[in-house]
Amino acid sequence: MLTSLVTTGETRLRLAVVELELERDRILTILMLAGASLILFAFGVGMLLLMLIVAYWEQHRVLAIGASGGTLLIVSATLAFSAKRIAKQRKLMESTLSNLSQDRHYLESSRESS
Repeated sequence: MLTSLVTTGETRLRLAVVELELERDRILTILMLAGASLILFAFGVGMLLLMLIVAYWEQHRVLAIGASGGTLLIVSATLAFSAKRIAKQRKLMESTLSNLSQDRHYLESSRESS
């Protein structure tokens, strides 16, 4: 029984390592893509704001600058709240925790039947 327990523990540990490696690769990919996207998005927004301000420079320059800044702040707050909601979702090592829970229930039931 001890050999079986050690073998099961080793299998679960290997599963945990594989899951951590996959999660690390996924997070790095997401960060690189998000970083590139943010840089390009910032340049695009900057160009559009510059175009808007130049277009309204003579008549309503303060209104154009204020509206642009307000819009950016609202979009930024919305994205921050979305990121916070996504960050609260737990998916790390879900399979490993599930398998360990099954193992614990199996060991408890085998202990009770003995």
